[in-house]
Amino acid sequence: MGEFIKLEIADGIGTILLNRPPINALNDQLTSELADAAQVASESDEIRAVIIYGGEKVFAGGADIKQMAEASYSEMALRSGRLQAAMGLVAGIPKPAVAAITGYALGGGLELALAADFRVAGESARLGQPEILLGIIPGAGGTQRLPRLVGPARAKDIVFSGRMLKSAEAHAIGLVDLVAPDDSVYQAAQDMVKRYAAGPALALRAAKQAIDHGLDVDLATGLEIERVQFAALFGTEDQRAGMRSFLENGPGKATFTGR
Repeated sequence: MGEFIKLEIADGIGTILLNRPPINALNDQLTSELADAAQVASESDEIRAVIIYGGEKVFAGGADIKQMAEASYSEMALRSGRLQAAMGLVAGIPKPAVAAITGYALGGGLELALAADFRVAGESARLGQPEILLGIIPGAGGTQRLPRLVGPARAKDIVFSGRMLKSAEAHAIGLVDLVAPDDSVYQAAQDMVKRYAAGPALALRAAKQAIDHGLDVDLATGLEIERVQFAALFGTEDQRAGMRSFLENGPGKATFTGR
């Protein structure tokens, strides 16, 4: 994809790989390449599920502070808009997505992980939103996605203190879905999404959109979103294949084409 972001595809899984040593700091170029990778992952028929990965040592240590330190308000108003847009494209990938977290996921790195559907962390991983220690607040989704995931009180503690959480605590509060040995994080992420990669792509997209969009509206509107998505799937080949297979062979044996 670019100098700092690679998109690798194997067995229906697309891996968005951050590659800006030493800590995958999120500068303007990485942000732009991340947005491009998310767009390709969304549109590619080869990709049925996505892993976001920073490599064996670190997920992402946050924004590039050297680039930000002397920035003006007008510069950061534009830059934060681009960063939020990139995170939005990641969150909007209409396929199951998991962040495979090794080392540190801090600041913008944690916000990137929050844009995924699931998070797998290594046993020694550390997660946090340390922006308050720099005199600022999270600006790429941390004050919005984090409380929706762990609740407002826990999110306020994490944001107000700027402290780093060990993976065990992150798992206990629901910030992380699975803790794996440090050398098995990527494999654990693969195992998590492999089950989805063979599933009905259109139904998975509908389920993700119904859940994500439903969280932002009242219950009645959310139920209408669900109803429309549910009914639309009766125009797909996967619905017919799934129900025919169920009637002939029992549950869980259908082969889906994503059409």
